[in-house]
Amino acid sequence: MRRPSARPSQSAPTPPPQTAPTTPPFNAPAARRLRAALGMTPEHVAHGMRVSYGHPRITPDHVIDWERGASAPSNSELTALAGVLWCSPGELIGRPRTLREHRIARCLAPEDVARAVGHEVHAYLRMEETDTWRGTDRQSGALADLLGLGLADFVTVTGRNAKLGELLRSAVSTRWQAYVRPVAKLVPLDRPFLEGALRALHEDYQGHMAATLSWGGGGSDAGGAAREFLDRIVEHFWTRIQESPV
Repeated sequence: MRRPSARPSQSAPTPPPQTAPTTPPFNAPAARRLRAALGMTPEHVAHGMRVSYGHPRITPDHVIDWERGASAPSNSELTALAGVLWCSPGELIGRPRTLREHRIARCLAPEDVARAVGHEVHAYLRMEETDTWRGTDRQSGALADLLGLGLADFVTVTGRNAKLGELLRSAVSTRWQAYVRPVAKLVPLDRPFLEGALRALHEDYQGHMAATLSWGGGGSDAGGAAREFLDRIVEHFWTRIQESPV
């Protein structure tokens, strides 16, 4: 946190806008199921969060809204809820999408991750806030090991998805062979895997385009399928990687 200026006569520079903490993808059915298994009511849960975990404003209505999916608990509320329900925070969230969510799912404090990967805590927290990972290969490997990240998740939390999507869209619409090396810099896989995946994606996309151009331009469904394919190109890429023979 920036200290107040020692000379109030000088106007302090405007601080950069702060990114609001993201809300974890809450798993409402899991919360309801865990509470029922313990024989607890929403009143019991709210009372436990107020008394044992320092959330004095939590009421049964909050718990009911969470379980209905009408709202979601904050990071600290999620941790407290997990404590009351005798489970890990990871059991109460859906598939983690961000670096912060992966950390919460592993029940780790920011200090734990920062220490393990060799970053200052404030620098690591800034990465979480901006969804931008800045680390060496060694630090990236330590992060993946600590958070149990698969390759697809690692690419996502390190902010490489946008660049990967850009390269893949170019690969399927032009000569895919020219993009094997650039993609390999983002996705450290053996060349045969990447070549097979890019070739298959190229053939799939060209098939959609052929359907669009045939019969006088084809129907709107054919063109829509091609656009949807490009919009979901990263997802299609990981599917192809998983389908590739070992």
